[in-house]
Amino acid sequence: MSDDKILIRGARVLGGDPRDVLVEGETISRLGTGLDADGASVVDADGLILLPGLVDLHTHLREPGREDSETVLTGTRAAAKGGFTAVHAMANTFPVADTAGVVEQVWRLGQASGYCDVRPVGAVTVGLEGKQLAELGAMHDSAAQVRVFSDDGKCVDDAVIMRRALEYVKAFDGVVAQHAQEPRLTEGAQMNEGAVSAQLGLGGWPAVAEESIIARDVLLAAHVGSRVHICHLSTAGSVELVRWAKSKGWHVTAEVTPHHLLLTDELVRSYDPVYKVNPPLRTDADVMALREALADGTIDCVATDHAPHPHEDKDCEWAAAAMGMLGLETALSVVQETMVDTGLIDWAGVADRMSLRPARIGRLDGHGRPIAAGEPANLVLVDPAYRGTVDPAGFVSRSRNSPYAGRELPGRVTHTFLRGKATVTDGNLA
Repeated sequence: MSDDKILIRGARVLGGDPRDVLVEGETISRLGTGLDADGASVVDADGLILLPGLVDLHTHLREPGREDSETVLTGTRAAAKGGFTAVHAMANTFPVADTAGVVEQVWRLGQASGYCDVRPVGAVTVGLEGKQLAELGAMHDSAAQVRVFSDDGKCVDDAVIMRRALEYVKAFDGVVAQHAQEPRLTEGAQMNEGAVSAQLGLGGWPAVAEESIIARDVLLAAHVGSRVHICHLSTAGSVELVRWAKSKGWHVTAEVTPHHLLLTDELVRSYDPVYKVNPPLRTDADVMALREALADGTIDCVATDHAPHPHEDKDCEWAAAAMGMLGLETALSVVQETMVDTGLIDWAGVADRMSLRPARIGRLDGHGRPIAAGEPANLVLVDPAYRGTVDPAGFVSRSRNSPYAGRELPGRVTHTFLRGKATVTDGNLA
């Protein structure tokens, strides 16, 4: 049997009828039925769904500087386990990824890991401080070829700085990914502003803090004629603003996280800091609006906002706890639970929202491609019939702050292939 030649037998491509897929080297060579193995290693995919490798636009790998939370190696291993073949690594590292040198370091660490491709996201402003544009052109021209820029974790709240960033990246078809949070409206905020925050006595985070920035930035993008991407959209009002901007033909895209598709602010009643996240968990009405918007295409894609934290940063009182949740290893299961098993989208829709569109937004070559002869063999096999209880102790991420611990979720990634090489086999890292 040849490791350079793999026959995936009987997979349901994008959820359709069973087909055989022959991979030779880094490329899909043939699709059909009854294909001859002819010395290839055979993967029995009876009952499994074959999707293009998943692409995450929003991952925190923490390296350099917070290797106690995650490293590029451990984060890409978690990505592969979750079916991802490419991730975009956010810039809020220590030092901040605001220079060509730092983004190249992250890119090279990704190359060395071998588990998935890593495309660094460059900071919009120096030190994420919102005062001076970072070296956008130099980061784009570097070996890392940065196309996405974000101060995620912080909002680019200065309208002039945001306008200048949009103007600058337009020259090389880049995109500014905005963390939409008006800082003055969220001072001291601990959770979503609403009935639950009032009952618990926790500082409220109003929906308008997100929506006001989105409204401003879609108008700025239209004025400049540039691309803006809205990170982790979380409210029904934000959905309507993005829908309106798209109706105008403006270059606006948006993402939603798995946790905002499933979890609500009612969980904060437990005071368990695992549910503390930025933006906060919202109401059931917001969750339903987000699901519908992902289904109808108003929201372009699912992005994990994988935010690992060490035990001591989460196992403490609510007010002192860090914000963020793990996402890479459970994202596909949550999407199956909230979108596929509810009938809102099919598996072809999953491929579109979790591979094709995020790769297109990030201008990522070789990923988010159709499953067809001649295409790169970046693939994931999923067992949709599987149901299991989430146990973070079994995660390959360095951190354990999953909001799904003890929850039963459907689906399991059985195999992930990066350019024809198995990174996950039978649910385990290869």
